[in-house]
Amino acid sequence: MRKSTRRVVGIVAALAFVAGACGSDDDGGGSDTTEAPAGDETGDTTADTTADETGDTTADTTADAGGDEAAAGGEGSIWVLLPDSATSDRWEKDDRRFFAEAFDAAGLAEGTDYSIVNAEGDPAAQISQAEQAIGDGASVIVLTSNDSGSGATIIDLAKDAGVAVVEYDRFNTEGSSGGAAYVSFDNVAVGATMASVLEPAIDALGVTPAKVVMQNGGEEDNNAFLFRDGYNATVEARVADGSWELVADQFTPGWDNAEALSIAEQILVGAENDVNGWFAANDGIANSVIAAIESAGLDPSTIPVSGQDATTAGIQNILLGKQAMTVYKPIAAEAAVGAQIALALRAGEDITAQTGDFEIIGIDGEGKPTETPDGVVPYIALTPIAVTADNILETVIADGFRTIEEICTGDVAETQFCVDNA
Repeated sequence: MRKSTRRVVGIVAALAFVAGACGSDDDGGGSDTTEAPAGDETGDTTADTTADETGDTTADTTADAGGDEAAAGGEGSIWVLLPDSATSDRWEKDDRRFFAEAFDAAGLAEGTDYSIVNAEGDPAAQISQAEQAIGDGASVIVLTSNDSGSGATIIDLAKDAGVAVVEYDRFNTEGSSGGAAYVSFDNVAVGATMASVLEPAIDALGVTPAKVVMQNGGEEDNNAFLFRDGYNATVEARVADGSWELVADQFTPGWDNAEALSIAEQILVGAENDVNGWFAANDGIANSVIAAIESAGLDPSTIPVSGQDATTAGIQNILLGKQAMTVYKPIAAEAAVGAQIALALRAGEDITAQTGDFEIIGIDGEGKPTETPDGVVPYIALTPIAVTADNILETVIADGFRTIEEICTGDVAETQFCVDNA
């Protein structure tokens, strides 16, 4: 059972990178983010909220925070607290560099005006990093917490010291109050995007009822519940009409990939290897699922598996036919918005009028939304994009998020995609 007392529900429109502050003046620069889809009052969206997400996207899905428009004002430093480098390589490979690029473009000096640190999966270490940031005179902390409990502690410490907190990518459901802003993708839509690809892929197998698995992220991360909300809407509907059978619905403690492998192996044993589709909450979990499938002597190409983060390994698994899809969350855009909000807070600007209010709805003991809001946090939601073997070039490659060189290694180099694009 979910232990948190609050959860994020609903959506506001994504900003035009904070009223154009992140726009680029060059010909190849980014444009506005796509408007985030509106969810119902429970926060659920359906696969149609991500229409065209399997189609083309361009470099317009990303943006920089450069130019004179983004020039920084105010006092104090900005600290970015990242959670780890093990559960997903995005934090060090992508978020770090995009934040650095945004702050550099705004005229901030690394080590003086801004610092980016990583807790490497240790909540206590992240709290210590926050304390160091506060002691060193930070005016803004951008926080991706290891878990909601330590995240709430950091927010309280920062508030007591007069330091603004931008909750980045993960919302902290514990504690009595949130940060100054929340920047993330529409996380329910992330799950719905998984379903928009896996549903037809599972149906194409022609098995009735199809046996499906939901292997979720860590219960300590509110996002894991939001992702699950997104794909579970499809799963519940298909189970209700008798066309699917849910054989397992399990969370993966700490998003740990080794734990994910063990859980996947146990699920396969319990199902007697009779599985036709697997909702894996991110690419790391998906890779563990694929390893378990292969270890059981099964062909992963016959069991559609989802993923998320568009990691190099995830893209490679797609090209090898082992993974049906991943979800590309244009992290450059997310980091650009996160940096811009941090810069605005550093300058003492009121961001509420720019972002709109996002209501936080209470949760009852069964994890269902109540009618009474218990707080409001400005929230900027960005739209995720489905990536399959058919649109890798038009999405992650076109945006410069991944390169042909990093993808086309080892066995992957022999795939038709890599041969055609060498």
